[in-house]
Amino acid sequence: MFVALDLPVAARRELADWRDELISGRRDLRPVATEALHVTLVFLGWQDETAAEAIAAAAFGAGAGAAAPELRPAAVRPLPPRDPRLFALDLDDADGRATALQAAVSAALEGGGWYRPEKRPFWPHVTLARVKRGERRVAPLPEAPAPPAAPFEAGELTLYRSTLRPQGALYEPLARATL
Repeated sequence: MFVALDLPVAARRELADWRDELISGRRDLRPVATEALHVTLVFLGWQDETAAEAIAAAAFGAGAGAAAPELRPAAVRPLPPRDPRLFALDLDDADGRATALQAAVSAALEGGGWYRPEKRPFWPHVTLARVKRGERRVAPLPEAPAPPAAPFEAGELTLYRSTLRPQGALYEPLARATL
């Protein structure tokens, strides 16, 4: 399971169209499905599904009253930088609202015993494409300006179940809340 900020539909479509043009002709990359573009706040790993309601209540309670983060697309980053496994889009976090929300959700889920915070700082980003299995050294993406997408508000918090499949992960929403 994981808790994420969902992108507005128009922003998802715009980013997906831009990404598709950027990776056009690349057979070594698997684009993330348009409907699956999101900003992960907290990755919980495996959790018993009977805890989903309590996890959602804790996460959404931590976000209650928070203003929707305003995010602006920035640059593409390969991860890791050498021999990347994926390409992600950095998002500028206006006023640090996404970072503050992530910290609140992280603390609430840690308090419930469902999460151990990561040592690295939170990084607002959207995974655009993953390197296909079996591919070794992949070429970097071409230098490109940030997508023309305007800043957008990510005002929906979602608890997802992730099911791994050969053709890519399937993300199923278990609960949603509006910020």
